[in-house]
Amino acid sequence: MPQPNTPLTNPRSDRVKSVRALSRRSVRDKVGRFLVEGPQSVREVVRHHPELVVDLYLTPDAGRRYGEVTEAAHAAGLHVHEVTDEVLAAMSETPTPQGLAAVCRIPSAALDDVLAAAPRLLVLLTNVRDPGNAGTVIRGADAAGADAVLVSDASVDVFSPKVVRSTAGSLFHLPVVTGLPVTDTIAALRGAGVRVLAADGAGTVLLPEVDLAPAHAWVMGNEAWGLEAEVRAQCDEVVRVPIYGLAESLNLAMAATVCVYASAAAQRG
Repeated sequence: MPQPNTPLTNPRSDRVKSVRALSRRSVRDKVGRFLVEGPQSVREVVRHHPELVVDLYLTPDAGRRYGEVTEAAHAAGLHVHEVTDEVLAAMSETPTPQGLAAVCRIPSAALDDVLAAAPRLLVLLTNVRDPGNAGTVIRGADAAGADAVLVSDASVDVFSPKVVRSTAGSLFHLPVVTGLPVTDTIAALRGAGVRVLAADGAGTVLLPEVDLAPAHAWVMGNEAWGLEAEVRAQCDEVVRVPIYGLAESLNLAMAATVCVYASAAAQRG
């Protein structure tokens, strides 16, 4: 088995600084790379998309603890670098990076390719700004078997460290198309025969009343103000998740998970 490169011990080196700089969107956009932190996310990108991995960094303890990750990385011919805890902490945005991090190329995914595959279930995020919500929606869509997640140009960058961590590896399980104009995207979905369902508290149709068997896309809005009126007007139906108890509402991630699981149940029996 190939051995790691010479251990990196200087937390102030140019290499460490260049990795840490990936926490800034301007740098990610410029170099086309992003940082993946933690054993779960690193395991999933190595397992499912090793071609994206530019460099893998691990501490000696992590190399022993997550041997299956390092073995898979070596088998894929990836560049593996042993680092000290101090170096990994300097590279990472989180104070507890758990011994593993990877610099990856930003994957390319296109709406045309998603639609060409005749998708049954999609999620479109519009003006979603909270990293945790965005990541949790991607994770929920993955768990429910969605075909892709579409992200508007006004939403948070899904390759930011906080979003990547909150997806828990789901970012590497399904296509995530970013930078999409909402109006054009909804038109493209409808043109491809995909019903467009707005999930919004202003909806007059309750979720249990909607036929979710045909191909459809859920449109999710901003955490604070929901979907804009003009976006709702573009959709085939505006759907409300019923509240049976005393809770005032569900947050975005919770509502999205309820919706995609209702879709999965309808489509998969």
